[in-house]
Amino acid sequence: MQTVILPSGNSMPAFGLGTWRMGEHPERFGREADVIRSALDMGITLLDTAEMYGEGGAEEVIGEAIRGRRDGLFLISKFYPHNASRNGVKEACERSLRRMDCDTIDLYLLHWPSSVALAQTFEALHELQDQGKIREFGVSNFNLSDLQKIPEDDQSRLGCNQVYYNLAHREVEWEISGWCRARGIPVMAYSPLDQAGALLGSPVVAAIADKHSATAAQVALAWLLHQPGTVAIPKSVRPERIRENLDAANVELDADDLVALDEAFPPPKQAVRLGMR
Repeated sequence: MQTVILPSGNSMPAFGLGTWRMGEHPERFGREADVIRSALDMGITLLDTAEMYGEGGAEEVIGEAIRGRRDGLFLISKFYPHNASRNGVKEACERSLRRMDCDTIDLYLLHWPSSVALAQTFEALHELQDQGKIREFGVSNFNLSDLQKIPEDDQSRLGCNQVYYNLAHREVEWEISGWCRARGIPVMAYSPLDQAGALLGSPVVAAIADKHSATAAQVALAWLLHQPGTVAIPKSVRPERIRENLDAANVELDADDLVALDEAFPPPKQAVRLGMR
């Protein structure tokens, strides 16, 4: 499994499984836990979730799926902005740990910018790190102006900025990804397959997929994995689709492919805010 290096020197898998929309329906709980177990059996070790997903339900699904298998996994969760106060962060973390039935979250993220002073938020994250309840901390959905408001000493310690990023939505490439790379901070792409369908229906992507005996989804994921310091976390509840997504790591795009994709899906040429889902 390809990895990226965090500012701390620790490594993180460059590919994982997202769990958005899991845990919302009790009747699907067992099936969703089985899907996650299948992903682990395939070799996926990074699982991304949030207290927002199913109001803790997705974390509970993960807790069931990883019981007896916690070692070697990289767990990511996110806390609500309204829980970003010093006490709020610590209490939210305790709830997430209970739901996932584990002692440590590998990477804990502020889900999107909060009205709470970031100094408070990061003080709480430092305490949780000192207590061993989280290993790394970071943010999600932060534009450049938001990143610059983070306490200066913490700007170069972020485990990632998790953002909406795919071939059809490259807003992060205007200043944000450069800011992150200059500090060795990974960019983590959620919704990497652009669920609206414009990306997977592209004739350019289809032609490149045919050239490599791959699928359109594999080409889109391979493009993301080609970007320096980038992690992709596609979500699926179908084991066969998870296997297909995982095999994107074996698709080697060449220079001609990359030029064709840039022409079909150009990066922004002026300042633009991040998309968000």
